[in-house]
Amino acid sequence: MLIREITDVIERFAPLAWQESYDNAGLIVGRPDDEVRKALLAVDVTDEVMAEAEREGCDLIITHHPIVFHALKRFNSADQVQRCVERAIRSGIALYACHTNLDSAPEGMSWRLAEMLGVADLRVLQPSAADAKVGFGVVGELPGAVATVEFMRHIQRTLGVRVVRHSDIASPEVRRVAVCTGAGASMIGEARRAGADIYITADMKYNDFMTPDKALTVADIGHFESEYCAIQILFDILSKNLITFAVRKSEDSRNPVNYLV
Repeated sequence: MLIREITDVIERFAPLAWQESYDNAGLIVGRPDDEVRKALLAVDVTDEVMAEAEREGCDLIITHHPIVFHALKRFNSADQVQRCVERAIRSGIALYACHTNLDSAPEGMSWRLAEMLGVADLRVLQPSAADAKVGFGVVGELPGAVATVEFMRHIQRTLGVRVVRHSDIASPEVRRVAVCTGAGASMIGEARRAGADIYITADMKYNDFMTPDKALTVADIGHFESEYCAIQILFDILSKNLITFAVRKSEDSRNPVNYLV
């Protein structure tokens, strides 16, 4: 199958036009008319994921995070980015990323994570100026009020999260939940204005936990943990639309952050 036939399916769900200006989503290594037989789905392109692709006969790796964000001036294996790009070219493995366009797609990243946590009646938390159905984060309701600490335990059990960093508990129970996968600290204000009882995201800094009026509990579940669902989303898109094309979920896509608990 041609690469463009595969990427066309992904981009119907999450058009590249929806990516942020700083992003580098799309085909990073390879040509649209190259033929591929099998795709590997991962969060990041790493040395381990490259080895898995070679071992499993995958000639296309589709990830959430683009391996190249900034221009590369050298290819001398000095870091993992250079090593993996060199290795992909030498091994004939194409690299494609579906990043902020998948984050902002209707039924995209935050939608999937919220649904996994039992949050329903979802709406976009920060809509795009061009299309209210497109944007970052979602906010919705739980079927009934749940104790705040128990809901965070539910997050741990459902997502396999080892550590939840959180602010002071603003209220003993939560009903309205805001979610943004990845680095979402900039949207704490939107979560408060939406009337959320808790905001679930990642990559928050020290001052982000100091919610001004104690009206919102903020919870950082980890970047990788919040975005691991990308693999299943991409698997669903491809397996439902390209039933004869082989797609494999990576077993070596892992969190680069380790916890000593």
